[in-house]
Amino acid sequence: MKIIPLQEGNYVVNKDKEFKLINEFPSDSGLKMAIQPFLVVTENDYILLDLGLGVNKNGKPLIHHLLESHNILPEQITKVLISHFHKDHIEGIGYFDGETFIQNFPDATIYLQKRELEFALEQQHPSYNLSILNQIKQFSNVEMLQYDKGQITDEIFYKVSAGHSPFHQVFWIRENNEITFYGADDLPQETYLKLHVAYKTDYNGKRAMESRKKWEQEAKEQHWKVLLYHDMKVPVLEF
Repeated sequence: MKIIPLQEGNYVVNKDKEFKLINEFPSDSGLKMAIQPFLVVTENDYILLDLGLGVNKNGKPLIHHLLESHNILPEQITKVLISHFHKDHIEGIGYFDGETFIQNFPDATIYLQKRELEFALEQQHPSYNLSILNQIKQFSNVEMLQYDKGQITDEIFYKVSAGHSPFHQVFWIRENNEITFYGADDLPQETYLKLHVAYKTDYNGKRAMESRKKWEQEAKEQHWKVLLYHDMKVPVLEF
């Protein structure tokens, strides 16, 4: 299994959920975090875990640039796994060209939690880009997951963790004797394992905290590789 962090950069995010690159906006105000989707390559699939911000660079989606820097074409992506619908995890799904929405990965199957999308579409909050979310409902290449846990393929498993958001989901990818775990915003940084805190910014902070304790124990026992979407120093934590 090959793991490639697609590092969009380190950002500051303010209370209005505006994201600015740290080197463009040097300030002590706001939360500091990396934004880095992951590409996991197995024998059968090229799997994207979340999609980052909808940044364009020289007229092309940044996530395409990042893939191509690793000699991967967007057309090679076979599956996209979505944890939840906050804009820093979903905007890289595509962009508007006038009134037409262009998918960044139209050849891939996109796996998302139906109940999480329904919840997100009801929100009036700057964390959500509703114009994009309304487009996702119309995609023909979406697979709506509806259960609390399940199996996508023989290698890919999901579970609704429901910590950071009501139907937030996490993923395991298993191949041969390797296990890769993606906890998204229920486990976004290494410090979340060092500080056992129920964060008030989470939908259910206590549940997220208890999940992290369980995952850490399982990671040690089974030697997981843990993908950290928002960690500025350690994108992949190996146990």
